Parts: sequence; C-alpha cells; structure tokens
Amino acid sequence: MGNCPVAAPAMTNPENLQVGCLVSVTNAGKFTLGSTVVAFNSPITLQFGFYWDKSAPEVSFPDGSSANQYTVVPPTSAPLLSAPMVQINIPGIQNFLPGITSVFAQVELAGPVTKFTPLATGEPYPVFQLPIKLHLYNALFGAHCYVGSDSAPLLLKPTTGATTPTGSTPPMTGDPGTLGYDTDPNGHNALVISETNASLVDNTFAVPGASGCGLLGSLNQIIDWTMGLPAAPGKDSVSFQQTNASFVLDTDVADLTAALRDSAAH
Repeated sequence: MGNCPVAAPAMTNPENLQVGCLVSVTNAGKFTLGSTVVAFNSPITLQFGFYWDKSAPEVSFPDGSSANQYTVVPPTSAPLLSAPMVQINIPGIQNFLPGITSVFAQVELAGPVTKFTPLATGEPYPVFQLPIKLHLYNALFGAHCYVGSDSAPLLLKPTTGATTPTGSTPPMTGDPGTLGYDTDPNGHNALVISETNASLVDNTFAVPGASGCGLLGSLNQIIDWTMGLPAAPGKDSVSFQQTNASFVLDTDVADLTAALRDSAAH
C-alpha cells in the first residue's frame, strides 16, 4: 500500500470520519462484449485511497443491514488501474481485413471510480462503479482505436452478490470469498481487512460501438460488425475471478500513515 495517497488534501481533511487504503488483484476472469470474449490471463490491479466524511453516506440493503460508502482518491505515484495487454480473437474480422492476425486489447480507466462500498460483500449491490474503455491494438487500427471512451464508458458495477439486469436476462451471482479482520500488528488503531478468492460479476452495462479505428474511423463499422457492437445491457458481462483484496481502515490519517510506515519497515 506504499502508493496510498495519505498526504492528499482529500485524505487529510479534518472533516473525515474514516480514511483508508485498498489494493486489489484479480487473477482470472473474462469480458463478454457482444460476440467477443476477452479473457484475463494476467493480473489486474486496483489501488487507491478512500475517505468517509461527516456527511456519513450509507447504503441500505434488502436484508436490513447497511454499509458505509466511501469516496475514492487516486494513488499518488502509480495508476489506479493496471491491466495487461491481452491477445483477443475477433470472430470474422479476417474475412473483412485479409492478413490481419493478432489483435490486442487493454482495459483502461475512463473516469473516476465512485461509490466504493467495500462491505457490500455478498449483497446485491456493487462494490464500486468502475468506468473503463477497451483500447484495441493492430497495425491497421491506428493509435486511438477504442471501444468505449471517457464520455461514453463501459460503466461496470461489479458485485459479490447477485446482479439485477434488465428484461429477461438472468442474474449473475458473485462470491465474497473469505473475509478476514485483523488489528494492526504494530499497535496502531487501523483495522486490516482481507478478502480472498472473491468473485465480482456484472451484466448490467451497455457497450458502445468502436471509435477512432483506422484512418478517419474507416474501420469502426467493420469492428462493430465483427464484435457485435453496440451491445445493449444484458448482452455483455464481466467476471473478475480469484480476486484478493486488502484494505486498511482508520479514523485518523496520521495514525493510518504511521501504520503504513511501520508495516513497510517490517
């Protein structure tokens, strides 16, 4: 958690009631975008700070329980989202563009992460909202070929509970994995929470068409046709499997900073 933004003004605001840091690593899973499947075959990492201020936002769940909802603060010297480039197979694209073999895709952040609700574990509610875009790479696609954009992202709302898709689409169900709660080993007031082997899922988002692909967007329509895009909610899904997350929570940013410092020293 060395990249946690503990010195950021949003984290040091005296009106904060709680502050914390998160690192989450997803080791498997897949995207289904229209007719195209993008497998995750290398780790995807999320890391950020978060705070709960005096407005004390909470979320209520159907079972009568509730959980705090936090505001996310990006890390200071590292990307909030780190995802590898993966090779994908776009069905039928070689029929339109002979000689095209390898197409690579990379998930990129398309806006701020919001509504972080870490203790919505097992509830039918997103753990966070994650806007992303998919960067497509190929010699003919150009440098700015995307599915999704900052203005029209794929807005993922992954949950460890059950999703609530529209229409006749059946829900997906995640898994909170194994939760662990520990006090700070160096005597600070921080609470350390771990989530092991969790599964986060979503099938409620829409996927827009391609943009910026080929000279003056000349390949946008071909990519849309071969990938089955745009795709309405219910035709797309994401599954983050084998997710291991650790986050630390404290009522005082100075104590949190000391806890991180002492932990790093050991």
